[in-house]
Amino acid sequence: MLYGKRQIVPSPIDVMIAFSFSLYNIRTSSLDLCVHVKGSVCGETLGMLLMKFKSISVVSVLLILGAIAWANDNKLSPDLKGRHSSDAVNVIVQFKVAPAQKHRDRIAGHGGVVKQHLRTVKGLLVSLPASRLQALSNDPDVAYVSPDRPITRQMNNAAVGVLANYAWNLGLDGTGIAVAVIDSGVHGVDDLKDAQGHNRILYNFDSLGGGSDDQYGHGTHVAGIIGGSGKDSLCSNCDVTIRGIAPNVKILNFHALGQQGQGTDSSVINAINKAITLKSQYNIRVMNLSLGRPVYESYALDPLCQAVEAAWRAGIVVVVAAGNDGRTDYSVLNGYGTITAPGNDPYVITVGATNAKGTPDRSDDVMTSYSSKGPTAIDHVVKPDLVAPGNRVVSLQTGSYLQKNFPGNRPAVNYYQNTNSGGLSDKYFILSGTSMATAVVSGGAALLIQKNPTYTPDQVKAVLMKTAYKSLPHYSTVTDAGVTYTIQYDAFTVGAGYLDLQAATSLTDIPPTNLSAQSPIATYDAGCDCVYFVQNDSTLGGTNALWGSNALWGANVFVGAQNALWGSNALWGSHALWGASNLDGFNALWGANALWGSTVTNATQSLSVDVDGEN
Repeated sequence: MLYGKRQIVPSPIDVMIAFSFSLYNIRTSSLDLCVHVKGSVCGETLGMLLMKFKSISVVSVLLILGAIAWANDNKLSPDLKGRHSSDAVNVIVQFKVAPAQKHRDRIAGHGGVVKQHLRTVKGLLVSLPASRLQALSNDPDVAYVSPDRPITRQMNNAAVGVLANYAWNLGLDGTGIAVAVIDSGVHGVDDLKDAQGHNRILYNFDSLGGGSDDQYGHGTHVAGIIGGSGKDSLCSNCDVTIRGIAPNVKILNFHALGQQGQGTDSSVINAINKAITLKSQYNIRVMNLSLGRPVYESYALDPLCQAVEAAWRAGIVVVVAAGNDGRTDYSVLNGYGTITAPGNDPYVITVGATNAKGTPDRSDDVMTSYSSKGPTAIDHVVKPDLVAPGNRVVSLQTGSYLQKNFPGNRPAVNYYQNTNSGGLSDKYFILSGTSMATAVVSGGAALLIQKNPTYTPDQVKAVLMKTAYKSLPHYSTVTDAGVTYTIQYDAFTVGAGYLDLQAATSLTDIPPTNLSAQSPIATYDAGCDCVYFVQNDSTLGGTNALWGSNALWGANVFVGAQNALWGSNALWGSHALWGASNLDGFNALWGANALWGSTVTNATQSLSVDVDGEN
């Protein structure tokens, strides 16, 4: 709706006006009402109506005004507002109460069809004409309406880089712990069997139709990073074992992304809901979500975020990819504000990707330029929480879409065998992205829980953040495909630091059980031109000295004693993040616009990251 412009007021207003007039045998087909942005009727137009129809009763006038006031779209997500076509649209309707038959009947009354019940978020997946969205949103029991948005996958040395070998020497391998992998499916390959040859994939669930097998190749690769045993790289002449972080963990396969790595909010929410119901039966303690989509609204309204919070409350550690959009509009944003949903939720562990540079020594590791950075759009949550190796990670393959279309990503057999053969492996594959880094952290969480079975999700998150390796460089420079990226290692880029499983599994200082590990909010103070953590005494990172902000993030990320992340003197020199050349990016982060959330992530660009990675 344009301010100060005239428009035809859409149904249901015309219907109600016509009904009112029919009480007095007044025939009309439509009325041209001038409506301002705030929904008030222009005085001149209303006066003309009253002059023309003097016999209209007060009740009829109230019906007209009530109908106009009723036209409220506050409960519609930003990308649904202004839709008036008769075309059907799939939406997720979240209710204030668990939806019952009366709610289904109301949806039917709007010409809608209920497709699925999304219990985790008190929601229904509904198909209805776009022109009925506004009327539906005015149901007093409706909390929020959003589209069933598309979701994509977020795409050795990783285990050694995070010192998983130290945990293995303690006898930790994930035994007894189950990880829910919500992805493109998981194929039953040799490396996902136990020592007796039994399948460690305990359960398969399909939320898309067409079976639960991995026809894309992403989910099996992720599962291999979490828990591959290395069986197919154990041989008499093998000199490298391609093993996952928790090589004896159990896997539950939730097929929520299709043949080309794409799904929807509802397919992922259904998988999350099923995993929650199976938690006790299989001891699901970790959920891996190597997927994401743009942020369109606050995490408090987003149904995908509400679903991961439900899993967290159920006692499952939820690990989510930060996203591969760090290069988006780089000249303005420098990668900041590009965290994807549901990684923008403060409860979950959100993971960014480092580049291990092909070596087991983490001293040469650097951040990737494509790894998404915080703060999150709209809510300004400090993300990511951790970083881990995610660039050119070798893991399992299935012979599916990715392997067939990108055979160049098959490592040579002599990568892990002592042979002169130049042939390519049919067992392993190379992928890159925050998807891979997320799987590394999920495996690490499984090892930590095996050692400390009573840990809550908040305790796991706090321990992994506190013990993260923080002796990182202040800056690094990456040149890829002819473009140079300068990366600053602040809290919005590396979070609390680099996953360190030796430190995590050695820690004896148990975090308090009465405090939440929610990621903090960042706020801008125009008075000092500073960005601060918002302290919350009820969370880890608050005032508790042993588990305060300095303990979790390290003192080096702060400018001063008041926990300012960025200040007028900047963090590491006068040309750090918010120099004069970067004011556009600063205004984008704390301005009225929601950054890039109004556009859908470029799937081709994301696939390029998955396949090519970074030099």
